Amino acid sequence: MRSRRSAILLSIAPLLVLPALPAVAQKAPPGSHFVENWDLDSDGQVTLDEVTERRGDVFYTFDSNEDGVLDAEEYAMFDDARANDMADQKGHGAGAMVRAETGMHLDFNDIDGDGTVSQQEFLTKATDWFDMMDRDGDAVITTKDFGRG
Repeated sequence: MRSRRSAILLSIAPLLVLPALPAVAQKAPPGSHFVENWDLDSDGQVTLDEVTERRGDVFYTFDSNEDGVLDAEEYAMFDDARANDMADQKGHGAGAMVRAETGMHLDFNDIDGDGTVSQQEFLTKATDWFDMMDRDGDAVITTKDFGRG
């Protein structure tokens, strides 16, 4: 089970780097890295179903004791992983990064306010996070939802 978790962690690590990395971003539009990593069918847009599936992968990766709940220690590891990835962003696509990061915070996902996040809470909040990311309201997240504006 640990080797599966490690494989998933390696495969989703790029997902935590939400908008394009600065080196890549010079040539690619803002948000292209996010779309590339969250767009499961490679059609250039991210749907709510794709967000929900990826959030499930993220949850599974950080639920180290596999009890279906991210406790304070597990959420601290999740926070650290996001902070390390976000440090590389240094302002590129800052607005999108703030929206993306907000949707991963404990207080955003802890629906019942008990200081932990169940898998159900994390997946339920996928819709709210998706709506925050879909700036133009067209029911898909594309690179148009990133950048200035």
